[in-house]
Amino acid sequence: MKTKEFFGKFCSKFLIGNLLAMLLVVIALMFGMHYGLSWYTHHGEGIQVPNLERKSYGDARMMIEELKLNIIVSDSGYNKRLPADCVLAQNPGPGTYVKEGHTIYVTVNSPSSPSFPIPDVVDNSSYREAEAKLMAIGFKLLPPQYVMGEKDWVYGILCRGRRVSTGDMVSIEAPLTLMIGNGQYDAGEEIDYVEPEYRMMESGHIDEFEEVTE
Repeated sequence: MKTKEFFGKFCSKFLIGNLLAMLLVVIALMFGMHYGLSWYTHHGEGIQVPNLERKSYGDARMMIEELKLNIIVSDSGYNKRLPADCVLAQNPGPGTYVKEGHTIYVTVNSPSSPSFPIPDVVDNSSYREAEAKLMAIGFKLLPPQYVMGEKDWVYGILCRGRRVSTGDMVSIEAPLTLMIGNGQYDAGEEIDYVEPEYRMMESGHIDEFEEVTE
């Protein structure tokens, strides 16, 4: 078969027609998937979420239900400058477009300041360590009160003049005062010394002793 005849059959109208038909089918499928998916998911359609922050939960709920959306309280916080039960935060945020029936999660303001347990820092931490732990929780600290004892060692915690212990629940708004050592000791304090006991080792040598730790 000559080259001209081969290319003539290869480029025949029948083959070109099939290729064009296949191309049209692929294009039609691509457009069909694109517009079909957009129609199925209601692309470009949605409800704009309103700004609920600083509104009372009752008002926020009415606004959300009028838009045929749902609302759920997912968390609570505390801001003493805002009234109790008002919305502090929301998710999704204002201006977001969502579908009908979508749930909006909100954080509401607690009517009272939260309380947290006092961590184990008394007689167990230095001033810097205790300060870091308490401030990480959110407690406010007043200037420390110095007492006799090892320098910068924590010997107690005061809350509004009352001594608190590890595990006590204290309001985050109540300031704390750490009682720390000033590096001085009472001159009249008696210190007991215990002499160690020794016994001769089995070798019998007088210079080979071991301390009795029992």
